[in-house]
Amino acid sequence: MRTTKQFKQRKSAAAKRRRFDDEPVRRGRLTEEERGHLADLRDEPEPRPLPDGADRWSTWDSGGHGPQPHPDWLVTELAAVDHELGVLKTGKEADVHLLRRSVPGGEACLLAAKRYRDADHRLFHRDGGYLEGRRMRRSREMRAIENRTSFGRGMIAQQWAVAEFTVLSGLWEAGAPVPYPAQRVGTEVLMQFIGSPDGTAAPRLAALRPSGEELDELWTQLVDALTALARHGFTHGDLSAYNVLVHEGRLVLIDLPQAVDVVTNPQGVDYLWRDVRNIAGWFRSRSGDESRFDPDELAVVLAAEANAR
Repeated sequence: MRTTKQFKQRKSAAAKRRRFDDEPVRRGRLTEEERGHLADLRDEPEPRPLPDGADRWSTWDSGGHGPQPHPDWLVTELAAVDHELGVLKTGKEADVHLLRRSVPGGEACLLAAKRYRDADHRLFHRDGGYLEGRRMRRSREMRAIENRTSFGRGMIAQQWAVAEFTVLSGLWEAGAPVPYPAQRVGTEVLMQFIGSPDGTAAPRLAALRPSGEELDELWTQLVDALTALARHGFTHGDLSAYNVLVHEGRLVLIDLPQAVDVVTNPQGVDYLWRDVRNIAGWFRSRSGDESRFDPDELAVVLAAEANAR
């Protein structure tokens, strides 16, 4: 008579046989798919070793490129390599790194690499209003963005990078004082580094203490820059003395992913007025004469240039 222990052992053995009987018999042979995969691996070239302690090969053969003709200083050779030189700026949505792209033993250039964070490591705290008026062709992507799913947040990061690269390209071609947008790959935007050849970044307007003629000259440049944006249909969207650089006496606008279309965005005119009041307030605080820099007058002019009265 079988004991309970023997019965359980026979039952377990039968279960194991059924499990293994369900699996296909391999007999040591590869499937067609596996043979193809191995062939691909054999044909795949070995990665080239990076020279001179570089961090990566140039990504020039990937993504989109900036307006043509490309500036003479930009290194476009595929044999070039990239060296990471440090962080220029950290922010809630992206960090900006200093990059040297060079051909070993040849020409080199400095680039600012703006890298938007992935869905788990960023905080797009103001994207709702800025994204109004922007539409994507695929309804699935729009639904994901509106519902802020994980995929949607990833699409938002990509949309910010695309938006900044597109706006910079258009403004550069229009002659506005913005960094040249060299390249976009995914959520990384490579642009002209504004600063000295030794890697020292140009100071922000907020760090300067201009007065008299210098202050007037910077205001004139600012008005011209904002007019160029308005004629292109945009306002900066987050303008302050912290996202304006001054390099060798010339004013440069930066941080433009949230640039707002003044006409198609329902809040476009509100953003324009806020931009002007913010930056005019800084100039007024440096002059002591509130009548010198009139934000209301400038806002009216810019709204007219953008055809959004």
